[in-house]
Amino acid sequence: MEVSLLVVKTFVKLRGLLATNKEPAAKIEEWETKLIGHDQAILSLLEAVRQRMIQPMAGTRSIGFTADLAGNKDR
Repeated sequence: MEVSLLVVKTFVKLRGLLATNKEPAAKIEEWETKLIGHDQAILSLLEAVRQRMIQPMAGTRSIGFTADLAGNKDR
């Protein structure tokens, strides 16, 4: 119970500091805006990865060495 009371007191103090000083409040707002933009970029990147996992790229061939064990020279 002491820990939760300490957390509440800390947030009340922080809210008071932000109310009296507009510069930190503006900076926090700027950070939130940037983070929202990053979140959108990450989400669109993850969506593109998911699409690639569902639909493999057409016309690709496997990477690596393949041995012709049957001895066929025709290719």
